[in-house]
Amino acid sequence: MIKACIFDLDGTLADTLVSIATATNKALESVGCPPQPVDDYRYYAGDGARTLIQRALKAAGDKNGEKFDETYRIYGEIFAKDCTFKVTVFEGMSQVLEQMKADGIRLAVLSNKPHERAKDVIRKLFGENLFDIVQGQVDGLPKKPDPSGALKIMEDFGLTPKECMYIGDTNVDMQTGRSAGMYTVGVLWGFRDKKELLDNHAQALADQPRDLLKLAKKGR
Repeated sequence: MIKACIFDLDGTLADTLVSIATATNKALESVGCPPQPVDDYRYYAGDGARTLIQRALKAAGDKNGEKFDETYRIYGEIFAKDCTFKVTVFEGMSQVLEQMKADGIRLAVLSNKPHERAKDVIRKLFGENLFDIVQGQVDGLPKKPDPSGALKIMEDFGLTPKECMYIGDTNVDMQTGRSAGMYTVGVLWGFRDKKELLDNHAQALADQPRDLLKLAKKGR
């Protein structure tokens, strides 16, 4: 029986691509590097802010990361001011979450986005009370694909892996959910493609948000 759904944030709950690309490109330009195409950020994002900046700098020509510290600092300042720039909830997602809540399913977010920024985004898009737990990247908690964050949420809910469904849009998410022993679902509206999700052992795929309701019931 699925009693909790743990969601990735970027590319799963909300389209954050322009937000991430804009902040990073501004930081790149501040240190004299050329901005990168927005669509390329589908592959730069997903492994935390430090890795995002490393990948963007490398693509922009800073192969050895000599400008990393300054770029990372500037990115953090920009993102802290407006981490929801042009961020939108995927169509139908809010209704699905509300239905899950009404069905008694506990809801959580597990993101590699810095913790305070993850909370800011969720608060602005979904309010204070829809999600029971919002967990972003913090010191002392390994980032995904390490399953520690997912398992901590599960333990806070007092549940077992078989009672949890993990939902995400990247290889990192599929690895996280499977390593945690949870029913792991890949979504096809996010940053990566079907092949990546299947290659990383997604147990099911969702074409649109309302499919998640059926999968949660099936997982029961």
